[in-house]
Amino acid sequence: WRVGPPWYQPFADILKLLSKETILPEGSRRTGFLVAPLIGLTGAILVSTMLWRLNLAPEVTFIGDLIVVLYLLILPSLAVIIGGSASANPLGATGASREMKLVLAYELPFLIAMFTAVVSAGGSIKIGEILNYQAANGLILGSLSGAMAFIVSLLCIQAKLTFIPFDIPEAETEIMAGPHIEYSGPALAAFKLTRAMMLFVLPVFLITIFWRGLSFSGMNALWTILKYLAILVIIILIKNTNPRVRIDQALKFFWFPVTGLAILGMILALFGK
Repeated sequence: WRVGPPWYQPFADILKLLSKETILPEGSRRTGFLVAPLIGLTGAILVSTMLWRLNLAPEVTFIGDLIVVLYLLILPSLAVIIGGSASANPLGATGASREMKLVLAYELPFLIAMFTAVVSAGGSIKIGEILNYQAANGLILGSLSGAMAFIVSLLCIQAKLTFIPFDIPEAETEIMAGPHIEYSGPALAAFKLTRAMMLFVLPVFLITIFWRGLSFSGMNALWTILKYLAILVIIILIKNTNPRVRIDQALKFFWFPVTGLAILGMILALFGK
């Protein structure tokens, strides 16, 4: 008759951490150790704000806002690398090194997939224009190249979230949470909050680029929620049905089959497929 935690447990965990002390490990780089969680949280907040604003009012788009979002999405991973490196803990440094290698693995196919969406939308790097293109011409996801780019992006965001099978940087059973091993109190809460926000932001980003974006008028509101839930279910299924891979296996997976699929999708997009 055992039951799981209540739905509000993540909120309770974060509130509890905010009331605890942040312990600075001996020999750590104080500035980098404390600033790193704020860098990741800032990136997640800015991306969330931009995506909501652009979905509700596509006309506020500006040249290169897609590039800005892609840069900001790297900040949470960069924060993990900085924090782990500054912790003066060998396991933290190992986790930071793994995070850096993982970023180098998935960023290439992820950027190629985004370029495929740009080509499919007539070459625009404005998110608002990509949304308007889909409203007028149908989903980017509806084309063969768009579907391939969407699959590539979905695999890449699994790694961006460092969910199983790509939880290599943290690997609790191997390196005891890796970059987070020395974190406590509000600093750890900031990392956990960043992860929770990214679990919302990244699916919304995919919906915006490939699936006509968010809409909250009439029945479109229900459809928007279902789109988000569909992506979330896929992410959780992948997480709960796979074992962790090694870092070399992750590198080979993203650099060869995933990048190959991304390049093929880009070529098809160039030919209008």
